[in-house]
Amino acid sequence: MKALWVFPGQGGQYAGMLKDVEPELKKHVESLLGFNLTDSNESYRDSVQLQVGIELLQVDQINKMFAAGLQPDLVAGHSLGVFAAAYAVKSVSQDDLFRIVADRAHLMQTAYPQDYGMGVVVGLTKKQLTEVVSKVYTDENPVYVSNQNSADQICLSGKLSAIDKANEIAKSRGAIIAKRLQVPVPSHSPLMNKVAKQLKKELQNVNIARPQGIYLTNYSGRAVRTAEPIRNDLTNNLIYPVYFEEMMNVAHDYQPNVIVNFSPGEPFRKILKQKFGDLRQANLNQMNVSDVVYLLHKWERGN
Repeated sequence: MKALWVFPGQGGQYAGMLKDVEPELKKHVESLLGFNLTDSNESYRDSVQLQVGIELLQVDQINKMFAAGLQPDLVAGHSLGVFAAAYAVKSVSQDDLFRIVADRAHLMQTAYPQDYGMGVVVGLTKKQLTEVVSKVYTDENPVYVSNQNSADQICLSGKLSAIDKANEIAKSRGAIIAKRLQVPVPSHSPLMNKVAKQLKKELQNVNIARPQGIYLTNYSGRAVRTAEPIRNDLTNNLIYPVYFEEMMNVAHDYQPNVIVNFSPGEPFRKILKQKFGDLRQANLNQMNVSDVVYLLHKWERGN
């Protein structure tokens, strides 16, 4: 059975999402990083707590899948999810993952402590949304077209006041949804250039191993089997849009017969159904790992 594992980024977090994480893993990460993870709505307004919390949840789920003898054939991480994706194909170690993510989050939060973030528009094409952004953008109120999740689901990144204005215009032009996302920094835009440069220096000292599986890159969507493109993706995905639609086009060519959606949330369930039709999907946001393992083994037996 050929499995595609999908890891979301920020946006689906919620208070209490770490309740089923192995206590020893949580304790280890807190000791490693030197702070406590409080798993509350208030704490998730802090980028470091938020990003480390999401990765802790995903790593715990990966470890439990590994313990059950399951591994992915293909992995796709969206934004922050690239780190869990790299861990799932054993390109980056667990401790290095948490150190990098904590440093990344701190750099991002320091660069843009307030008034910046991301939005999403559903119902307009990239060309149409680019026209909207061109009417709103100024040096004082920057906004950029960002991640392309599907042909008509596209993100914005920049100053919140500019995002709000772009959303307003997008709605007037027929957008079904145009809203802010629960992301407190302007990821996947040129505004993150300085952060990416700092992150690149830190990643030079981190071992990135050849993946044990196929890794789909954020910046181009292409499938890679060597370490260096993964290092580039972990470093530079902050400044480039996530081409998730293209990632799924490439994944489709590899003909997986099951998809595992990791927590938190399930932002791509509908997109994946549009792309893969009735292909079986297991959602860790809806069931625990043991239930997903049972389903996967059942499907593998052809039941």
